[in-house]
Amino acid sequence: QVQLVESGGGLVQPGGSLRLSCAASGITFSIYNMGWYRQAPGKQRELVAVSRSGGTTNYGDSVKGRFSISRDNAKNTVYMEMNSLKPDDTAVYYCNAGGVAGHWGQGTQVTVSS
Repeated sequence: QVQLVESGGGLVQPGGSLRLSCAASGITFSIYNMGWYRQAPGKQRELVAVSRSGGTTNYGDSVKGRFSISRDNAKNTVYMEMNSLKPDDTAVYYCNAGGVAGHWGQGTQVTVSS
């Protein structure tokens, strides 16, 4: 059974930072592309960042230069460091393994507000 368990969300002031973690089980983690998506109220789910099994990364335009995705294959965990957070970053953040048709976590709420 595949499980992706996110943690690290919460309430942060504009300009602040958060670090999300996603612990995976039930998959051969090292061969999976791992990603973070987010969905804000009334908006479609969007790709935030992806860490490919081959080592490359990609980011959505709105987070480039502010967010950083990384992975630890020994711990079956993917991380996302989020800096210079803006109110527009407020959303539920979902961990993903294997793309849109793959596996999803339950989501963690990130709220950026003063």
